[in-house]
Amino acid sequence: MQHVFIIGSRGLPAKYGGFETFVQQLVSHQKSKNIHYHVACLSDTSHQEHSAYLGADCFTINPPKLGPARVIAYDMMAISYALRLVKDQQMQSPIFYILGNTIGGFISPFANKIKDVGGVLFVNPDGLEWKRAKWPKPVQAYLKHAEKAMAKQANLIIADNEGIEDYIQSAYPGTKTTFIAYGTDLSQTSLTSQSEKVRQAFVNWSIREKDYYLIIGRFVPENNYATAIKEFMKSRTPRDLVIVANHEGSAYFQKLKEETGFERDARIKFIGTVYDQDLLKYLRQECRAYIHGHEVGGTNPSLLEALAQTNENLVLGVDFNRKVAQNGARYWTKESGNLTQLINQIDGQEEAVELGQIAKEHMRKDYTWEKIVQQYEELFLHER
Repeated sequence: MQHVFIIGSRGLPAKYGGFETFVQQLVSHQKSKNIHYHVACLSDTSHQEHSAYLGADCFTINPPKLGPARVIAYDMMAISYALRLVKDQQMQSPIFYILGNTIGGFISPFANKIKDVGGVLFVNPDGLEWKRAKWPKPVQAYLKHAEKAMAKQANLIIADNEGIEDYIQSAYPGTKTTFIAYGTDLSQTSLTSQSEKVRQAFVNWSIREKDYYLIIGRFVPENNYATAIKEFMKSRTPRDLVIVANHEGSAYFQKLKEETGFERDARIKFIGTVYDQDLLKYLRQECRAYIHGHEVGGTNPSLLEALAQTNENLVLGVDFNRKVAQNGARYWTKESGNLTQLINQIDGQEEAVELGQIAKEHMRKDYTWEKIVQQYEELFLHER
């Protein structure tokens, strides 16, 4: 039996978040009977308690409430407890798969202990976390150091974006890496224009099918909301810009108001967070085009979802995004007027359905969870 400890997600069942969704898909699509997953689960109430979920052994960890440092304590305590389980149950050749680089500054002694029990350390670095504008300079410096330490200590770095793999190989020569993509849900919405849920929502939001552009994503500066909004405001389109994001009560929302003056443009519509997945799919399907401005992540789930559901995607042309969307999207830069020109160019044209077909076929071929879980199982069983 190959024991695989997954540490760094909030745990199962997944409520939100990219890593949580990944772990949920990994265990729910499991085919091999020769793998046993052990998943660390962040808890505020219980500690070192076990439960079974879809065949996985879930164990709770309740770290002290240390503010932002709590996630580091969580990883450290989870690894320590996992090492104890390995010894107590005499597990052979365990794999420790750490999601994210956060613990990197403290990984060295843990890497040695993993080696001592005959285990190996795999790491998914996520994106370039140290580049995120939300972090103050000292935190960015720590995260860069953590990334370097993880690259040095890991037996294998698993990148979910080829651009991230290229970056790791360039920044830390000699690091062993592999690429396994993140997956997406390819099923289409069950809703139609006649569905009561749709009509009620569209009336509430004052929008109509094919009469809006769409942005969905985490409400953070490096997703380039300011650029997208300013460029849209300069465009000639009579259509709306619908923004699905957790903007309520956000200081960044106030800053965006001051920077862009978007409240003076009736086309800009912040509609808050939408949790209904079927309705989100319908929103993507019925927009004139989707605008994707994420800049520092690896593979953004929101881009995969747009490529799977939307015909025309206007994507910021950074390397990470190009590696994912390839020839199934139109690209823009942050240069003033560039996105405005692209919106003006496509707005009076017929929707580019053929572009959507290319994107959807690419998702079907390379980004199904079934394929990705199969790749992980082969890796866990044969890469040691």
